[in-house]
Amino acid sequence: MAGGAASGGSSQGDTYKEARNWLLAPAWVTLIILVLVPVLLMLVYSFLTKEFRGGVIWEFSFAAYEQFFCDRGLFGDEPCTIEWTYITIFWRSIWQAGLATLLSLLIGFPTAYFIATRPENVRPLWVFLITIPYWVNLLIRTVSMRFMLREEGPLNNALMWTGLTDNPLQMINTNFAVQVGLFYSYLPFMVLPIYAAVERYNFSLSEAASDLYASKYTTLRRIVLPAVRPGVVAGCILVFVPSMGAFLAPDLLGGAKNFMIGSLIEEQFKGNAGNWPFGAAASMILLTLVLIILILYARQQARPEKREG
Repeated sequence: MAGGAASGGSSQGDTYKEARNWLLAPAWVTLIILVLVPVLLMLVYSFLTKEFRGGVIWEFSFAAYEQFFCDRGLFGDEPCTIEWTYITIFWRSIWQAGLATLLSLLIGFPTAYFIATRPENVRPLWVFLITIPYWVNLLIRTVSMRFMLREEGPLNNALMWTGLTDNPLQMINTNFAVQVGLFYSYLPFMVLPIYAAVERYNFSLSEAASDLYASKYTTLRRIVLPAVRPGVVAGCILVFVPSMGAFLAPDLLGGAKNFMIGSLIEEQFKGNAGNWPFGAAASMILLTLVLIILILYARQQARPEKREG
C-alpha cells in the first residue's frame, strides 16, 4: 500500500513536472529572444572592428577593450598607458549610483515603514501616492526636474525668497543635479520592496523586545532590520543597477562634464560617428560589474542556509 502510494505520488509529480515545463516554455523563449540573444550580439560586436563610416567590420579584434583601458596616444603608436578618461567615467557612475542608493534607502526605509504601519484600508492610498508620479514618462519627469533646478526655477526662487542665498545657485550641469535626477527617478524601487517586507513583519517581536527593556534603536538594529533585510537588499539592487546605466539624468541634468557610463554607451551608437564595438565593450564591462555584484549577493544569501544545513 505504501509502495502504491509512493508510486502514485511519483506519477503525479512527473505529470506536474511535464506540465510545468510546457507552461515555462513561453517565458524561456521570451528570455532567450529578448535577453540572451541581444547580450550575445553585444558580446560579439565588442570583439569586432569599427568601420570608418559607422557600423562594424567582421574582423576579430580586442581594440575596443584596449581603447577603454589603454591610451596609445593620438596616432596609436605610443606605449600603452592607463586610459583614465573612461575609468573616471566608470568610477563616477559607481559612486553616483551608490550615493543614489544610499539616499533612497535613508528616505525609502522610513517611508515604507510608515506606509506598512498604517491601517490596512489606507495603505493602498499611500502606495498610490508614491507611484502616481511615475505613471509619467521618465523623459518628461527628467525635463521637469531640469525646470525645477534651473537658475530661474522654483527651487532657486524659494531659496532667494527665504534669504538663504542672494543669487541663484548654479545647479544644472553639476553632479548634484545628476544625483537629484537619479534619486527622484528610482526612489519607488526602494520603497516598494521594503514596504512588502515590513508588511510581512511580525510586530509582536518588537513588542516582546520592548517588554524585555530593549530600546527602540536596539529593536530596530537587532530585530526589525534582520527581518526585513531581503526587502532592503532587493531595493538597493533595484536602485543601484539602473542608476549605473542611466543616461537621461546625466545627459539632461549633468552636461558633458558629468558623463556616466550609460551616456558614454549611448553616444557610441548614435549617428555615423559612433563606435559600435567600443559601445558594446563598455556595455559588457558594465554588465560584468553588475553580475559580480549579484553573484556576491547570491553567495552571501546562501551562506546562512548552508550553515543551517
